[in-house]
Amino acid sequence: MIQASYLRESVLTKAHSAKQSTQQLAILPTASKNEALQKVADSLWEHRKSIFMANLYDIEEAYQSQLTENRIDRLMITEKRLQNMIEGVYQIIQLGDPVGKTLEIFHPSNGLVIKKVSVPFGVIAMIYESRPNVTIDALSLALKTGNAVILRGGKEALRTNMALVAAAKKGLEKTQIPLDAIQLIDKTERESVDILIQAKGMIDLVIPRGGAGLIQRVIQNSLVPVIETGVGNCHLYIDESADLNKATQISINAKVQRPSVCNAIETLLVHQNLTETWLPEIIKAFYEHGVEIRGCPKTVKSVKDLQVIEATEEDYATEFLDQILPIKVVNSVEEAIAHIKTYGTSHSEAIVTENTKIADQFLAQVDASTVYHNASTRFTDGFEFGFGAEIGISTQKLHARGPMGLKELTSYKYVIKGTGQVRT
Repeated sequence: MIQASYLRESVLTKAHSAKQSTQQLAILPTASKNEALQKVADSLWEHRKSIFMANLYDIEEAYQSQLTENRIDRLMITEKRLQNMIEGVYQIIQLGDPVGKTLEIFHPSNGLVIKKVSVPFGVIAMIYESRPNVTIDALSLALKTGNAVILRGGKEALRTNMALVAAAKKGLEKTQIPLDAIQLIDKTERESVDILIQAKGMIDLVIPRGGAGLIQRVIQNSLVPVIETGVGNCHLYIDESADLNKATQISINAKVQRPSVCNAIETLLVHQNLTETWLPEIIKAFYEHGVEIRGCPKTVKSVKDLQVIEATEEDYATEFLDQILPIKVVNSVEEAIAHIKTYGTSHSEAIVTENTKIADQFLAQVDASTVYHNASTRFTDGFEFGFGAEIGISTQKLHARGPMGLKELTSYKYVIKGTGQVRT
């Protein structure tokens, strides 16, 4: 067990080093930042063997610790996933630089010229669980926006994160990016999180990304501003006027394609007029994909040859991140919206319908960061939105909402030029 004083010194030393790098980072030209990101991408591929080896050790330990298959899937880096991470870096390079942009300009009667200009936040602390792709997404987005980043991942991915950061820093060695701009907290004690989120004056913004327990702990204990990236208790509502082929394809994709991620659906809502036709068919389709169904009484009654567990209130409130899906039959779009209001987490919600009026009602009344009509919730992702990557999906309303890309990692300041004016 690390002594508390040593742990505190270790974390704060890294926070101080990151803060010291921000003055140089903030004024780097776009070309220098893009060149640095190119070097990061090249280095990740060059050092892929050491990354895969580190990840293998983490995977083996995860099996020994009896983590679930879905948690292990979130931890795993395959060659394809590494290529996707690198592609995300390339996309960020291609995007415009959001720093130093004049957002607004004012010309008051006193002759002053007032400009509202975008600037980096400074030091961003990323606190996340066992998804090592977040490591590269976060440091790439931070560097492009002139921010330093402190990474504190889950202990399950420690070796992998160390290998990823080592590769990234190797790529940065001959660039203008100060190496201190990327810091990895390699201490797995929970107290390291508390030290980090209470380092007011050294940390400018905290972004937690993970399960409800982690996020709430950060929100409740932080002395630094936090952007909440909420739990994804997402819903899909199938209206009575839905195209049932679309409904089937979207339902399966939204749950089955990758159930361990936050934009997969956790509850399926079905209009009562579909209980004798489409509902039994989709339940059978889900069973064929290995999904366990937990249904309301009407759902249980709709299938006679398959055993469906009766859903509980807790089921409707749970983000399973697994092959488990509650299904609830509702009488109307209003009841579907009411259910989402009760159990949703303001992440991603979807409706399948050919009725434009009902679709517009759903899209207008559902309070979530991202709402869909006739499309899978799986698209709530910075990469899919064309942001290159995302640092998280914000479910709050203040500063940022939805997938957070480059623009969301900037603040602004007012730059004022005068000719000798004084206030009377």
